Amino acid sequence: MGATASGAAQDADEEARRRLNAYTYLSAPERLEHVAIMRVFCGTLMADLAVPDIMAKLRQADASAAGLDADTLTVRLEQLVQWGNLLRSSHAVNATSISEYQRSRSRYQLSKLGERIQRDADGVLAEADAAREVSNELLALVERGLRELADLVTAPGGIEPQDGLERISTLFVQFTEFADSIRDFYAYLGQVLSRYDLDSAEYQGFKELLLDYVEAITEDVAFRAPRISAALDTLWPYIPALLDRLDAHSQGLTALSAQGESRLEVRVQRSRGREFADWEGLRGWFNDTDGQSSQVDQLRDATLRALQSLLANAKRMLRSATGEMSRRKDLLRLARWFDEAAPQDAHDIAVAAFGLYGARHLGIPPATDEVVPAYTSWWAGPVVEVPVALRERGSRAQRGRASAVEDHSAQKQRLREAARQRAAARAAAADELRSASGRFAEVRLTSAALGLLLELLATALGNAQLSRNVSTGGERTAGFGLDSASSEDAELHIRLTVRRTAGTQTMLYSADGDLLLDDLELDIGRTSAAVDGEAEASVS
Repeated sequence: MGATASGAAQDADEEARRRLNAYTYLSAPERLEHVAIMRVFCGTLMADLAVPDIMAKLRQADASAAGLDADTLTVRLEQLVQWGNLLRSSHAVNATSISEYQRSRSRYQLSKLGERIQRDADGVLAEADAAREVSNELLALVERGLRELADLVTAPGGIEPQDGLERISTLFVQFTEFADSIRDFYAYLGQVLSRYDLDSAEYQGFKELLLDYVEAITEDVAFRAPRISAALDTLWPYIPALLDRLDAHSQGLTALSAQGESRLEVRVQRSRGREFADWEGLRGWFNDTDGQSSQVDQLRDATLRALQSLLANAKRMLRSATGEMSRRKDLLRLARWFDEAAPQDAHDIAVAAFGLYGARHLGIPPATDEVVPAYTSWWAGPVVEVPVALRERGSRAQRGRASAVEDHSAQKQRLREAARQRAAARAAAADELRSASGRFAEVRLTSAALGLLLELLATALGNAQLSRNVSTGGERTAGFGLDSASSEDAELHIRLTVRRTAGTQTMLYSADGDLLLDDLELDIGRTSAAVDGEAEASVS
């Protein structure tokens, strides 16, 4: 079972590939010549043509392939045969000479698939961008035809088969033409409303088209859709029996598809309305079926989207300072600059016009722990995360409301209080040192006082001036002595003077430990500026 299903799927894929190959000539480099040749064949019915006949018809039509010689034309024809658009004819050749036989031995005729594709291609080339009028009057004929058919089918004795065939064929031709015109018109409308370069005149014309023409279409469809649905509901139970009765009366080409010794096996495409699936499609156009919305609902939604697009265009025009939306002239001028510019100037113009810089200027640094050599290819290098704003909108600017400025007043207050406490502690340490000056052996310094003393001592020794030691007899001895060493802190009004005295030991006791200074005497007092300030205060 699995092998059978797989084989059927492969056959279906092969058949689809064969049919799609028939479209190849429309995109081949010689497509204009191929189209001209196919038009020659489509202009005849049941005709097989030889190369001389085709060349004559191409010259008469003054087509793109009129200048082809016989050999090149034969190559084009054989290519169309290979794609499936043409068939080699089995027509017998009656020739009076060998040269005539050579010219006429290869004859070609049109395939059904090739004729269908060329007919559709001519339709696209003729008026693909034109606005197609909606055959709105056909909807009224469809409604009337369904009501009359329902009355005849539900009457005693039913409808005559031939009358039923005529009515159903007419009904489906009208409905198909109406549905095709609806699709074409709304496709054109979507193409127009998606443009962003409409000027005032174009906008005014399309506004009238949408508000007047489309409104008339949707109102007519909304008016007749319930009536058509009611007629279909009445007719629906009788459709299977009606189709069987019509087939019994006239089978058409379906008789050829019957299996038999003297029958041909032919795939037949039935006329519209002769199969139950056609009626399901007709009903699905006006009613919701199997959870899918009807074409009437889709038509209403498409109209709303068209109105929204029209309003969007109107908003853009109102926001425009000049009252015009079209940038066509500006874009044409910019295109002319690009066309006339040198390559480097074109890059500069692109940067100035669109802000498009090279990728190396994005300014997105890699991770700090990734060291990528300069020779590493971007293709093989590590991925750098691009911000969403830059990736989707091409902008580095942050969107949305700006966040409120963070209040740091409490932190500032804590820092001021900590600084005040440190200043008070240093001032207390300075007072402690001044009071302990001359009696360091009798007091125990606090940690803050000892720290301040060591700070002043290190500064004093760093600022000290050294002198070479000389003996009493005039002989120079090794080593250096301190001429003077002092330091001060103007903010704390404290001054430390260090004197070198041989044989003297100064012991400093503190909570952090004891410090012994050999041959050094310490004197701590106030700075001269502080003493002068106190004297002025006492005099006043």
